[in-house]
Amino acid sequence: MSTHLAGRRSPESTQQVPVTRIEVVDHLGSAFSKTSATKSDLLTEAEQAGARGEVIELLSRLPERRFGRINELWTELQDVPIEP
Repeated sequence: MSTHLAGRRSPESTQQVPVTRIEVVDHLGSAFSKTSATKSDLLTEAEQAGARGEVIELLSRLPERRFGRINELWTELQDVPIEP
């Protein structure tokens, strides 16, 4: 498993729960509602939405640029699965 996919441990097991694209989208809510978003915008949105540390860490590895749509994140985060 890639280090950027590290996740929290599930209370029912000792396996880590990977960060998924669905989880990332859930925490970015309105980041793309008005205009493109910078890496800083995405981090701020995720933090305000209460994203777990693994999501913040994943987003912090994005390059410093503007993202016009959420789909553009997947080019940079190709190894992130859609669901667990």
